[in-house]
This record gives sequence, structure tokens and C-alpha cells, in this order.
Amino acid sequence: LRCRFWPQRLSAPELSITSVIKRFQPYPSQFVLSEVRWRIAVFVSTPHSMPSTCASALLRVRGLAVSYNARSEQPVPALRQVDFDIAPGEIVGILGESGSGKSTLALSILGLLPQSARLGGSIFLDGEDLSNVAESRWAELRGVKVAMIFQEPGLSLSPVMRAGDQIGEVIRAHHSGGSKRRKLEVETALKDAGISDVDRIYRAYPHQLSGGELHRVAIAQALVCRPALVIADEPTRSLDVTLQVEIRNALRDINRTYGSTLIFITHNPALLTGFADRVMVMYAGRIVEVGPVAQVYRRPLHPYTKGLLQLIPEPVQPSGLISSFTRRERLPAIPGSLTPFDQLGRGCAFEPRCSARTADCQIESPEEIAPEPDRRVSCFNHGN
Repeated sequence: LRCRFWPQRLSAPELSITSVIKRFQPYPSQFVLSEVRWRIAVFVSTPHSMPSTCASALLRVRGLAVSYNARSEQPVPALRQVDFDIAPGEIVGILGESGSGKSTLALSILGLLPQSARLGGSIFLDGEDLSNVAESRWAELRGVKVAMIFQEPGLSLSPVMRAGDQIGEVIRAHHSGGSKRRKLEVETALKDAGISDVDRIYRAYPHQLSGGELHRVAIAQALVCRPALVIADEPTRSLDVTLQVEIRNALRDINRTYGSTLIFITHNPALLTGFADRVMVMYAGRIVEVGPVAQVYRRPLHPYTKGLLQLIPEPVQPSGLISSFTRRERLPAIPGSLTPFDQLGRGCAFEPRCSARTADCQIESPEEIAPEPDRRVSCFNHGN
């Protein structure tokens, strides 16, 4: 590293994470915020100079609020004052149970909310405000700047078009070029998604593909134009454990190769281990905790995060290559259920289910604070 990118030897105080990233700008495919390269940057920089945000934000969300018109007179809130930044090349996991607002957040970023939705706040993608973008502009952005991998690729693909042709339509919509060049780009995207039998997959219809192959086609379709931001909305939800790992590894390899920023939405905390750089925990339409995955999993600050992590079974008595999950006691569970959004009071939304609640939790909703560097939490009794 020092020989190639720093011709002259710099003194230790001159090095910082920001300067390391700037040195790599001519080589974008060689430096993204993946685990290995991040540790290299930390190694060659001084510990005291590490900022909380190591690059200018690709995605910046401020005060995002979404509500839906219902039969009642009052609109039902789905997102409530959501704020966060995501840096270029970063992998961020959004964790939460069903109904916490994860998919609504993704649809807000992509401009795919239904007409019954009301959106407030601001969303900036690479400096452009997407809050009031016309549909014609969205047609230019989707696929090139931002793309999405949906939960059920079998439903998002046309049943009457071959898989390769559907991926090629994305290229045709944004780039000029002949059919031969387009086919080569599609084949490259399929290989990047981890498909070895490219010719067969290219010619196949969706109903002729397995679940894992459908997910890889969806990944190739989303990434064929190399978007800066990719949102994966529970892309491994209907797959077995082996395929989940394969799809996750394919996304990580694409992130490291092309530097695409990835938002990975899931309700399974285990999928983010060794994969995501940071995790944002959502509950009742709010982000309740944010931080590096390793730190949050090692010592969660919010009681809801702690409850989610307790749901992961731990292996006991490893034997050979396979760990035996033979615990006889029941796994702990978070009591109660998510309060309907139209019934939320002025206090903390998690208060009815929280074991660490106090009288203050019923009176007002906690503000977000930063008790530690690079960590944020919304809780009066964080860490308890």
C-alpha cells in the first residue's frame, strides 16, 4: 500500500481515513467499504483521526415521514422522522420485524409509494433531492442510480419473456448499443450474480428456473447498469440456509468489485453477521438504534435490539464440521406484538413490550442520542 499509493513516506499524523480513501479514488474497484479494505485503511491511519463518517454521503435522509390515507379521518403513519446517512460503497443492514416500516422506507427511496401515501422530509441521492422528482426523471434514475431487488423475484419477472431479454430491457432503457453488446453485458451480469450456466439461464423463462436461479436473475437485472445504490428487500426470504449464504456472498462480491452501495433489508439478525458494515434497527416506523454490526451485536443499547439478538439460537457442543443445535429450553421471545400505528400514543412505541421501561417511557418519546462514537440510540434507559 505505501509503495504504490504513497511515493514519499508520510509521517503518522498526516494519515487519516479520509486521506486513504482519497488516494484510492483513481482505483474505485480496489477500495470500497468492505470489511477487509476497511481494516487496511484503519491499519495505515492513526486511531485518533478516524471520523464517524469516512466519506461524503451517497444517500442522505432527513425527517422522512410517510403516512397512508385510511378509512378513518386521520392518516396512518408508517415512517416517523427517519434520519440517516449512507456512504459510497457501504453495506448497511436494516433490521426489524414485519410491520416496522422497512419496505416503506425502501419504496420511499425509489419513489414507488402508492398514491394514497403522503411523504414528508427530504431524500438526497448523490446530492439530488428526490422528494419531488417527476416521474420522467424517476425513469432515468431507476436502474442507473438506484435499483431494487424485491422479495419475490418470481413475481417481479415477466412470465412471457426470457430471463436474458428481461435483463437486456434494462440496458436498452438507459444505454445505446447493438444487440450483441447488450447480450455480452447481460452475460457479464449473470456471471457476476454467481451463475455458471449462463447460456441456459439466458434462454430460460422464469417458470423454468429454480428459486435460487430466480434470485440471481433478479440480482443481475438490478445491477446490470451498475447503479450507485442497490436496495435488497429480504432477497433471501424464501431460500434455504445454503442458498441464503450464496446470495449474500454474491452481493458482497459485487459490492467489493464495483463499489455499489447496498441496503440489505432483513428480519434475520444472523444474515448481517460478517456481511454488513452497519446496522439500522427499526421499530414502529422509527430507527431506534444505529451502529457498526460488530459493536451492536456485541453490546446492544436498545432493549428491542437486545430482544432481537436473543432470538438467534446458539450452537452447542460442536462435533466435526456440523454444530448440533440440541438445546432443550425454549428460546426467549419478545412479549406482546407490534402496536398498530394508528393506536400509538405519545410515549415510546416499544414501552408496552419493554422490560426496562420506566414512567418517562409512557409520557414522551425518547430523542435520538449518540452515547458512543459511531452509535446512535433512541431510548431513555439505553444499555440496560
